[in-house]
Amino acid sequence: MGGADVLRIGTRSSAMAVAQAEHVAGLLRAEWVVREVEIVPYTTSGDRWAGSLAELGGKGAFVKEIDRAQLAGEVDVVVHCLKDVPGDEPLPEGLEITAYLPREDVHDALVTASGAKLADLPRGARVATSSVRRVAQLLALRRDLTVVPVRGNANSRLAKLDSGEFDAVVLAVAGLERIKLRGRVTEVLPTTTMVPAVGAGVLVVQCRTGDEETVEAVAGLDHKLTRACATAERTLLRALRGHCASPIAGHCAQKEDGLALHAAVFSPTGDVVIEAFENGLLHMPEWVGEAAANTLLDQGARALIDAIPHR
Repeated sequence: MGGADVLRIGTRSSAMAVAQAEHVAGLLRAEWVVREVEIVPYTTSGDRWAGSLAELGGKGAFVKEIDRAQLAGEVDVVVHCLKDVPGDEPLPEGLEITAYLPREDVHDALVTASGAKLADLPRGARVATSSVRRVAQLLALRRDLTVVPVRGNANSRLAKLDSGEFDAVVLAVAGLERIKLRGRVTEVLPTTTMVPAVGAGVLVVQCRTGDEETVEAVAGLDHKLTRACATAERTLLRALRGHCASPIAGHCAQKEDGLALHAAVFSPTGDVVIEAFENGLLHMPEWVGEAAANTLLDQGARALIDAIPHR
């Protein structure tokens, strides 16, 4: 570790990311695993870039620089939002996800300044999001909407909403809860019509492989059900060979003593929707993810994904 009794936690520098790291620090302190924790924030290229993430190679722009810092020994552990960890490629050699924290709310939320819900927005209303998954599903629900891109953290997006730059914005419920802004939610969108992102609501703690002291300190935070559900979802993503411009969604949850995965692939404009529903055993999450992917591929998902341009 960073010192005899110090654990250094690497994180993005946004208020939400720091709050997430502080949450993990509190869990470790509560278990009396470490006496002191130091939060080490990094401003990544993804945070600095104002354009499309696809031009930087996708969401990996939020994590790769921090991963390099961890491999270099600058920090002992890293806290990531799982949905920001690329699912179509392996973790860098020498790093491992040691703990999946219990899953938080997976829902997307609509926030409006007027209080109008999605069905009540006027024709042509401007709804802000830069998520291709959200864009496709919004247009599948309301083809008359004007979806506009937006970047920046949740606070800056809400400020743009309040200043009238657009009529509504879609944000993650879990993220708003982490920064104590759950009260801004106008409407929680059901997962049946706004299928969550792969890894939604999941924080992971990443360690260096072979750093036995740190791995032992963090391993007690691992939540087995969340690990299983996340594994099924990320197996789905890898099997589909999805990229950052692919509108792919996947939500796995416990069903009785097994797993139930709802997966979907969309065209960018939401006019084509392919869905799969797969159940499987709790200890076989990879099988569940692969089975759902195969069902989607049998319905033409490969051609749909390959037809979407990406870098």
